[in-house]
Amino acid sequence: MANLERRIAQGRGDTPADIVLRGGTVFDVVTGTMIDGDVAICDDTIVGIGAEYEGTEIIDVSGLTLVPGFIDTHLHIESSLVTPFEFDRCVAPRGITTAICDPHEIANVIGLPGIRYFQEASEHTLMDIRVQLSSCVPSTHMETAGATLSAEDLAKVMDHPSGIGLAEFMNYPGVIHRDPGCLEKLSLFEGGHIDGHCPQLVGKDLNAYIAAGIRTEHEATTAEEALEKLRKGMRVLIREGSVSKDLEALAPVLTEATSPYLCLCTDDRNPLDIGEHGHLDYMIRRLIARGASPLAVYRAASLSAAEAFGLKDRGHIAPGKRADIVALDSLETCDAQMVFCAGRRLTDKAFGARKTLPPVGRKSVLAPTVTPEDFRARTNRAETDVIGILEGKIITEHLHEDIPVQDGDKRPDPTRDLIRISVIERHGKNGNIASGFVKGFGLKSGAIASTVCHDHHNIAVVGATYDDMALAANRMSEIEGGFVVARDGEILAELALPVAGLMSLEPFEEVRDRLVALRSAARTLGVTLEEPFLQLAFLALPVIPALKITDRGMVDVLKFEIL
Repeated sequence: MANLERRIAQGRGDTPADIVLRGGTVFDVVTGTMIDGDVAICDDTIVGIGAEYEGTEIIDVSGLTLVPGFIDTHLHIESSLVTPFEFDRCVAPRGITTAICDPHEIANVIGLPGIRYFQEASEHTLMDIRVQLSSCVPSTHMETAGATLSAEDLAKVMDHPSGIGLAEFMNYPGVIHRDPGCLEKLSLFEGGHIDGHCPQLVGKDLNAYIAAGIRTEHEATTAEEALEKLRKGMRVLIREGSVSKDLEALAPVLTEATSPYLCLCTDDRNPLDIGEHGHLDYMIRRLIARGASPLAVYRAASLSAAEAFGLKDRGHIAPGKRADIVALDSLETCDAQMVFCAGRRLTDKAFGARKTLPPVGRKSVLAPTVTPEDFRARTNRAETDVIGILEGKIITEHLHEDIPVQDGDKRPDPTRDLIRISVIERHGKNGNIASGFVKGFGLKSGAIASTVCHDHHNIAVVGATYDDMALAANRMSEIEGGFVVARDGEILAELALPVAGLMSLEPFEEVRDRLVALRSAARTLGVTLEEPFLQLAFLALPVIPALKITDRGMVDVLKFEIL
C-alpha cells in the first residue's frame, strides 16, 4: 500500500519523484508522436510523462530521444560464449533491458542444474533475464545429449519468477504426429506461453502445429513464410544472429500495420559480432536504413515484444510501466547514451556491485581419445550425401557428390571443397563417432573443432587431414571444451569454454579478442565463412532442414531419419 500511495503521489506531483529525466523527448511507440516534458520515476516504475516534475534526483537528458528498453524475444545466452553476468554487462548498455532466453544449450549438457543456474542468475543481473523452460532436451531421438528432460522434470522448475512459459518447441514432427512425450509437455503449459520453432512448415502441418497452442516463432527465413505464419495468428520474431541472418529477407514484412505482431531477436550472437556490429541496436539501425519506419521498428523492439510474451508491465514509456528507458542520440543511429533498467541507471559501478554465481558444468567433456583412423569413412560406394552450407543460414542443402573410394576410405578433397565432418559423443554415454562430408567451408588444410554443437553439444570437428582433426578434437578434454584451430600438428588458436563446454569464465572483452584470433587462424586454413565456428555448430542440429549430422550419423531432416 505504501508503494502504491508513493507512486500515485509522485505521479500527481504532490511529492518529488525519486528520479526525474529532464530535457529529453519521449518517442511514443503507440502513436509515433514526440512528447516533450519530464519523465518521473518512482522506484522501478514510470509515474509521469509530458509534464514538469520535481525530483530527489534530476538527470539531464537534454537533446536526447527516450525510447522504451529493447526486448530480445528469443536467444540462448550460452551462444554469447560468456556467463549471464558478462552477457548482462555486454549488451544491456546497448539498450537491451529484457532478454527472453532458452537455456537449452546448458540443459542439454547438465540438465536441470543448468536451468536452475540461469534462474538464479536472473535474480542478480541488472537487465531482466526471463528464463523459458527448455522443451526439447534432447532436440530429437537422433542424437546423444548429456541429459533428458521430461514434462515431470520441467514441472520441478516451473515456479520461478523469471519464467514465462515453454521455450521453442523444436521437435515439430513430434507435435504434428502427436508424440506422447511432446503432448505431455504441451499439456503442462496449455493456456500459457509456448514458443515455436518450425522452419519451412506450411499448410495443414503448420495449422496443426499452431493449433497446439504455440504462439511465437523465429525460424521464418523468407517473407512468404513469415506472412503465412502471421496470417495464421503467430507472432513472428525477426532474427539476426551470428549465423542465422534473416533481417534482409524479412524486412519488407515489417510495416506500421504488421509491427504489433512482429518482434526482434538474435537467437545466437557472439561477443565479436556484438562488438563489431551491435545487438538489437544493430537490427534497429539496419531496419531503419532499409526504409522501415522508426515507429514500426521501435514498436517491434519493445511494445510488440512485451505484448507477445505477456509482459504487460513494460515496452512503453508511460505511467505505470516498468522504467526501462534508453536515451538515444537519434532514432536512426540508435546509439545509447544512457540506459535505465527498472529505474536503475546502468553504470560500471552498478555492474560491479552485482552478486555473481560460481560456475557450473565444469569438467563436462568426457569424450574418448580419438586417433586419425577414427575419421575414415569406411564404405565401398562413391555416391555420397554431402551437407551443403548456405552462409548466413542454419538451413542446409542435401547435396549428392561422387567421391572415389581409396583403400576403403573416402578422403577429404579440398580442391572440390569436400571436407570431412565428424561428431564425437562427449558426455561419457557411448563414445559414438560419426563422419560425413560438408561443402562450403573453403577449408584447404588443418582442422577446426568445437564443443558448441547444437543442441547436444558433442564435439564437432571439420578438417582436411585426419591427424589435425584428432589433435583438435583431443584438445577439447584438456581445455574443458571450446574452439580449437589446428594445422600441421600445431594448435594455432583456441578459446576455452569450461562452463559446460559452452561459456568462458573470462570477461566478454577477452572472449571477443580470442574470437578475432580464431577467425584469423581459420582464414589461414582457407576458410571463407565469416563465422565458421557457429556455422559448424549448427551442422549438427537435426531439427533444421535439410541434411545434418549427429554422433549417430547423417540425418535427413525432411524425412526425420538417420541415413
